[in-house]
Amino acid sequence: NEFRLRFGEEIPYPEFWGDYRISPTSFEFWQGRPSRLHDRICYEKEGSTWNVFRLYP
Repeated sequence: NEFRLRFGEEIPYPEFWGDYRISPTSFEFWQGRPSRLHDRICYEKEGSTWNVFRLYP
């Protein structure tokens, strides 16, 4: 990709910089509705695939 062509494999960063590596196993997207029957979609990782399902309010 363009970033690797520009910087190579090593990503430049200042010496004082730190980071966190986040490896999520689930996400929930919530959309509120006036009727309080909110829409909730959940993504859960199982191995190398993501399962998608709807949660009930």
